[in-house]
Amino acid sequence: TEYNDWLKREILPRARKDHRLPPEVYANNLRQYGVDISPEELIGRALTSFAEIRTQMNITAGLVAKERGWPERDYRAVIRRLKSEQLPADQVMPMYRSRLAQIEAIVREQKIVTLPDRAASIRLASPAENAQSPAPHMDPPRLIGNTGEYGEFVLTTGMSPDASGKALAFDDFSHQAVTWTLTAHEARPGHELQFARMIEAGVSIARAVFAFNSVNVEGWGLYAEAELQPYEPLDGQLIALQMRAHRAARAFLDPMVNLGQLTPDQVKDFLMQEVVYSEGMAMQEVQRYMFRAPGQATSYFYGYQRIMETRQAAQLALRDRFDRQAYNDFLLNQGLLPPALLRQTVMEDFVGQRAAR
Repeated sequence: TEYNDWLKREILPRARKDHRLPPEVYANNLRQYGVDISPEELIGRALTSFAEIRTQMNITAGLVAKERGWPERDYRAVIRRLKSEQLPADQVMPMYRSRLAQIEAIVREQKIVTLPDRAASIRLASPAENAQSPAPHMDPPRLIGNTGEYGEFVLTTGMSPDASGKALAFDDFSHQAVTWTLTAHEARPGHELQFARMIEAGVSIARAVFAFNSVNVEGWGLYAEAELQPYEPLDGQLIALQMRAHRAARAFLDPMVNLGQLTPDQVKDFLMQEVVYSEGMAMQEVQRYMFRAPGQATSYFYGYQRIMETRQAAQLALRDRFDRQAYNDFLLNQGLLPPALLRQTVMEDFVGQRAAR
């Protein structure tokens, strides 16, 4: 309490009134997270991608509406209808665990990536975890000195109360349709598998710790969602597209709010109206861009783009000799290399060895 009082008395009066970082500092933030292009180029790529994903969302939403006999076919209306079918609190965790088992069966049947035989861990967040990191996330295991620990998929339930006592709950992660893509991202074949593979395969500390970058980590999570999407029911596919649109939106909203091209209120409104997120989810996103981790949220979109770019280059080089499961296993075995180095090793080692056969 004394420390907090000191911060308010001595530090807060000296703080700048504007949330924006100096442009050079923000650009450096992007580089530290692994984004090796300028904020302006990132904005251009992401705006184009968002428009294309929104078209796909409307197509898929129309199919969902037709399947369920709903009159409205706009993606916003269909997603709100899906979100209205909230799971009772005591059924949320059983549903996620059941979905994980379904996903693992698909991954093995479709030969997407090699899975371990042991179970993955999923649990609800505590109130303290909601306050520290409001978005659903994976708690990674130690990468140095690990004695058998594995990561956990932590499902958050809302924002902690603000100074006025107002608390904002989420309705974004407690309906059936979202359980497909969120489980694929945070558990398997996403982050839980990604970090477990580094431990089990003995990836070097250099590749796991010193090379750590959000572009690799979050790019793999979004790539894992995309790998599973074709095998999901239509409502799951629509929410997978919603999540991909969200990641594209992050890649232009985060830099635009930090460069002064959008206000925080405009960002919040866009996320609620165009990405169809709850007020709580939109608010934690705005906080993420402004002060929790400026620049980090862009790494999902950029990482996914770079992984897909590398994969397409490998497929073009190998054609019918390309093996998806072998490729995905190869990526995981490289640890957390930044995108340029990852592409280099894919083309030299993975493609080179298979092309020589």
